[in-house]
Amino acid sequence: MSKKHVPSHIPIPASPYGTQAIQEAILEPWPNPAPEEIYETNISYPEFTCLCPRSGYPDFATILIRYRPAQKIVELKSLKLYLNSFRDRAISHEAVTALIYRDLMNLLEPSFLEVKGDFNVRGNVKTVISIDSEMRKATGKSSKKR
Repeated sequence: MSKKHVPSHIPIPASPYGTQAIQEAILEPWPNPAPEEIYETNISYPEFTCLCPRSGYPDFATILIRYRPAQKIVELKSLKLYLNSFRDRAISHEAVTALIYRDLMNLLEPSFLEVKGDFNVRGNVKTVISIDSEMRKATGKSSKKR
């Protein structure tokens, strides 16, 4: 068998720029450009991955975010990098969906927020986790992390 050879003229970075950007990811709020309007923003992130905390196997999901902005919106590149930061993290479906919800609620303080984790089938089981601010109000739970 022959070994694979990387041509010497192709530099191999110590840490690819994408990896570094994900490690440094911080959610960023932006001023709402139309705070006088009532509108809804829907974001779909179909390439979400995290690790199963029990087996270490990857879990794949589509993360759906729906919100009605107040004074702030989320900067989309920062959101993409933030969501990518979970790819090597062992965390349950429920915990990651709740964490994304809390982080966005604390950052944006929207009039409405829903986060849905639609996880791919694994072991013949499909999981969809949904958290929204109206559900939390109905149960008397605060939407903000204390």
